[in-house]
Parts: sequence; C-alpha cells; structure tokens
Amino acid sequence: MPFLGQDWRSPGWRWIKTEDGWKRCDSFSPELEDESSQLNNISHTVILADDDDDDEEIYRTEDCEFAAKKRKKDHFRNKSKSQCFYREKWIYVHKESTRERHGYCTLGEAFNRLDFSSAIQDIRRFNYVVKLLQLIAKSQLTSLSGAAQKNYFNILDKIVRKVLEDQHNPRLIKDLLQDLSSTLCILIRGVGKSVLVGNINIWICRLETILTWEQQLKNLQMNKQVNNGLTLSDLPLHMLNNILYRFSDGWDIITLGQVTPTLYMLSEDRQLWKKLCQYHFAEKQFCRHLILSEKGHIDWKLMYFALQKCYPIKEQYGDTLHFCRHCSILFWKDYHLALLFKDTGHPCTANDPDTCFMPVSPQHFIDLFKF
Repeated sequence: MPFLGQDWRSPGWRWIKTEDGWKRCDSFSPELEDESSQLNNISHTVILADDDDDDEEIYRTEDCEFAAKKRKKDHFRNKSKSQCFYREKWIYVHKESTRERHGYCTLGEAFNRLDFSSAIQDIRRFNYVVKLLQLIAKSQLTSLSGAAQKNYFNILDKIVRKVLEDQHNPRLIKDLLQDLSSTLCILIRGVGKSVLVGNINIWICRLETILTWEQQLKNLQMNKQVNNGLTLSDLPLHMLNNILYRFSDGWDIITLGQVTPTLYMLSEDRQLWKKLCQYHFAEKQFCRHLILSEKGHIDWKLMYFALQKCYPIKEQYGDTLHFCRHCSILFWKDYHLALLFKDTGHPCTANDPDTCFMPVSPQHFIDLFKF
C-alpha cells in the first residue's frame, strides 16, 4: 500500500474559507511567489534607528518573519483573484487509524471532498446525485457535519435552480424534496436540537425554503418548443416501440404515453409491462402478487406498481462513483481522460487498475461509511 498522506514534518496545506466551505489553496501562484520573494528579502533585513537617538530599536529577524507571515495571510484574504483552489475528485476511505492517517473517514467528509456540484451538471451523473441526496435525506442527514450539511443544501439549491431552468427531471426532485421535508418535520418537532447541528431557527428557515421549492416545482409550466423539423411523432411505430422498451421506469412510460394517442396505445402494451416486471422482479415475487384483469389475463401494469411497493427495483445510472479495491479510494472516473491519457481518476499503483474498479451505487456509498 503506497503512502498517500503528507509527511508529518511538512508545514501542511493552506486553507481558504468559501461559500461551499473550507477549500485547500495552492500556494504556488505566480503573484504569491513574487510577493513571497519580496517578503523574504524584508525578513532578513535589520532596521536600525538613528545613532543619535537614545531610543534606538533593533527589529529582530523573528519580528520581520512574523510580519511577513501576516502579510501573506492578508494576501490570501484580500486577493481572491490570485487564489488557486485545489479540489480532488477522490477520497481515501479508511475505517481505522494508522501511522499515516489518524482517525477515520466520515460520510460528511466524503460528501465535501467529492465534487457533487460539478456532477449535477453532467446528465449521466445527475440521477445518481439526486438519488444519493434522497437516501441521505431519509436516514443519514444527522450523520453529516455542519459543513457537510451546509454543502448539502447548497447543492440542493443548485439542483432546484437547474430543474427550474431546463425543466428536466422535475419528478425526481419533487420526490427528493418531499422526503427531505418529511424528515425535517420529524427532527424539528420530535427531536430538535439534540441531533441537528446549528441553531434550530436555521433549520426552520431551511424547511420553509424547501416548501417554497416544492411550490415552485408544482407550478412549473413546460415550455412548448416550436420545431419545424422531424418530431417524435414522425418516427415509425417500430422505432417508437423500441424507445419505450428502453425505459426502466414505469412512470417514464406513462408520461411518454400522454404525449400522443399513438404513444398511449404503445405504452399500454401488455408485453411491454411484462418485460419491465421481469427485469425488476423475480418469478417468486410474481406468484405472491398476481393481479388478473376482467378477461382473466395477468395485468402486468398493475403488477409492476404493486410489486414496486413491496420490493426494490433495479437502479440504472449513466455514470456512478467507483471504488478502487487496491487503493481503497472512492472517485469519479473521467472516461474522456481515461481514453486519451490513461488517467484512472485517482493515483492508483496497481498494474492493471481497471480490474480493481468497482461501481458504487448510492446505497453502497452510504454503507461504506457505516461503522
């Protein structure tokens, strides 16, 4: 196992406080190097007062060094343009203390370190992040630190703004906000300050914000796009049927069936719902929840929604977090960099890194940090 931590004798990283929390700052910016050289020159000078003055003072080198450090600190605070933030997209998952690492990795630390703000801008990762936020809202909200909770609501705010702008996936966000508001109502009324980090009034304001978001999504009106070219209705029936067979969510099939009468007819196909039930559920589960139609046939559509209430369905995501079994690192895998530069997304030392990677579902992500 390689040594991934910094040497304990090193001075450590420089940190900067931003809206998203504390971020590590790269101290090797050109402007800072120029100022550092000037400060170092000052720190080695000795300033002498007039010889004739009885109250002459000699400024020691240590005093100059203290002044130089203070000016460097002011530089990071005041000159935001010269700050270079260093943000990793991976985190080492360790569950016990070692010589190189003290303590253990928490869910809040992982949530802060992994770049979820950028992930929601990727259509392949959007559903994954939303599902992860929903699972945290149901059971793990109090496991997050104060900074992680603040980051959680900042990301949630960006998601809601994105959905209101591009009008994509509003149903997923409605379910997330509903679960989150239910959890907060229970925590605020029942438990309160004993588990919630921060002032209780802050959480009441957050709950009011969530209710406002729910109302905005409820009043969301889809913009009708005017397109004089080829539309979905112009496609042949067999192509429309193939599109419906690609869906893994029954609600998506129903929503698409409301577009045109032709799509509605295709969305009511018994064979389509049978394939969907066979994909998500086992045959033993069918026998326990048989629903027959008036003609004596199995109503696969009603079967799907009945089974969905009793058993979990399979989840599909365009892209997920990955876990390296060799390095015990959780990371986002950038497929473009992997193809062009053979970049694995984290500092892996395995001979064949691809064999060590394992996709991580949202529930598996949470389970990694249960001790």
